[in-house]
Amino acid sequence: MRRRNRDVGIGSLPVRAEINVTSLVDVAFTLLVIFMITAPILQGGVEVTIPRAPAAPLQVSEGVVVTIAGDGSIYIDDAEVSREEFAAAIGPIVERSAGETVYVKGDTDVPYGAVLWVIGTLKEAEIEAVSLVAEPEPRRRN
Repeated sequence: MRRRNRDVGIGSLPVRAEINVTSLVDVAFTLLVIFMITAPILQGGVEVTIPRAPAAPLQVSEGVVVTIAGDGSIYIDDAEVSREEFAAAIGPIVERSAGETVYVKGDTDVPYGAVLWVIGTLKEAEIEAVSLVAEPEPRRRN
């Protein structure tokens, strides 16, 4: 006599151990699009017109970005500060940041003295790693 398995579970259905990759791919592509959109925004600092110079492209690592706008206003990363606040705050901010380098971005219309004042203040705060940010000039074809 043939024995019937009346329990619906154990022997009647095959067991498949598969991962549904479709949802994984959807999540991966969504994250990729999000990172592609937000990466240019994370560059840091305030948007200014940077002068062109015959220099190699700068490999930006972790650090503080000091921006001097065309009207002479000073920004530490995205926060506007006065000259007095800048002199008092830049030392502790650099100590707390992950990088040791301070990147100075000056607008093309900013007076030269304002950029020198910022660099002098950074030197007074005993910050040795100071880099000026410039746009590389386009290469001429021979």
